[in-house]
Amino acid sequence: MPVQIPEGLMVSVSGVRGRVGAPLTPELIGAFASAFGAFMAEGSRGPVCLGRDSRTSGPMFARAVTAGLQSVGVDVIDLGIVPTPTLLLAVRHHGAAGAIGVTASHNPAEWNALKLVSEEGIFLDADRSSAFRAYLTEQDPPRASWDTLGTVSEDGGAWTRHLHRILELPHVDVGAIRARGLKVAVDCVHGAGGPVVSELLDALGCEVVGIGMEPDGLFPRDPEPTAANLADLCELVRDSGAVAGLAIDPDADRLSLVDENGRPLGEDLTLALAAATVLSRTPGPVVTNLSTSQVLEDVAAAYGATVHRAPVGEVNVARRMQSEGAVVGGEGNGGVILPALQHTRDAPLAVALILQHLADEGITLSEAAGRWPTYTIVKEKVTFPREALRAGYTALEEDLGAESKDESDGLRLAWPKRKAWLHVRPSGTEPVVRLIAEAPDESRARELVKRAAEVLEGIA
Repeated sequence: MPVQIPEGLMVSVSGVRGRVGAPLTPELIGAFASAFGAFMAEGSRGPVCLGRDSRTSGPMFARAVTAGLQSVGVDVIDLGIVPTPTLLLAVRHHGAAGAIGVTASHNPAEWNALKLVSEEGIFLDADRSSAFRAYLTEQDPPRASWDTLGTVSEDGGAWTRHLHRILELPHVDVGAIRARGLKVAVDCVHGAGGPVVSELLDALGCEVVGIGMEPDGLFPRDPEPTAANLADLCELVRDSGAVAGLAIDPDADRLSLVDENGRPLGEDLTLALAAATVLSRTPGPVVTNLSTSQVLEDVAAAYGATVHRAPVGEVNVARRMQSEGAVVGGEGNGGVILPALQHTRDAPLAVALILQHLADEGITLSEAAGRWPTYTIVKEKVTFPREALRAGYTALEEDLGAESKDESDGLRLAWPKRKAWLHVRPSGTEPVVRLIAEAPDESRARELVKRAAEVLEGIA
């Protein structure tokens, strides 16, 4: 039967996600998986790769995904607990028709989700996602007979291949990093990143002190690697004398930094410093989303590069990177994309590029950050009816009188002369509207967010 999308389930280019038990159930997951398998089989008869993060609901939902795929005659290659970028890289290795990642990324432990991947090894783009949603809600997937059910095999070597690809990149000088003998503090929040990041850092000759390294899914804090959530990592850096603190989200596609003084640097600086590593070796275009800090533009300008902005969403950035021939890109949430490896956010890759930057420059992380202008980003969430967003955007534009605007993803108003901007957009992962502002001083950024919230409140 076609799937009825229940209330409370978030459906977007990021995939589908919801709270475990209501609305996310094994029955619903199985139905999504069978529809995805049949939908992708219309273009390719290859297998579908399956991976997950460490959430306690992961094994249950992974089994439901497996059953759903088998039921429509699709073979399953199960990678187990792996970083999301490892799963996406495996798609091309196996010549798969696509992949499903059972992960809610940065959401709390009571959430889970399916991330849907195409045969290209990137997430479904807007057109493909829209076509799949139509199939999901209108079609009854043809079921396989008893003798044509899909098979299940395991791939235990996916991370090892991923690791080797990172270490072989021309942007990573393993010998130079090893020569530094860096001591690094890591917080993987009990997600999928603990074992793999430890192995990567060992290969790079680093001494590791870590917290949350066991991938048991028992997140001790809000798992999103924002500065406000990294108090324990900051303390670990100070107590251990580490040169850097690395915070990895549950599915290991985002990296946030803490400097050697135990000061969180924010997620946006991850992409900026990683871009410096890449641009110093490979000049070319850079792509990011509309909500990323303008410090990336400062870094790109220093290397004679141009920054192009895309709507929020990893696949939107990836598609724009492909069209622009970008050499590096990503999102300001700590997600770094290097086309020389693949077109997806990759925290282990970001770790290597950040350590390479320190090795290249022979400086500390605080010194690396201090080379660039300082901005403050303020992010707030407000409850606002989505059907009233168009009126809200019009009111904001009239009230704030910006120098420029971009309507490709919600509304982005900018004041280039004052180095300030405001981005208002509905979230693709939560039932809220996001208000994001940046300015050289915190008071100006907070003033923009506060005024935007007041204007929207007047509409609602």
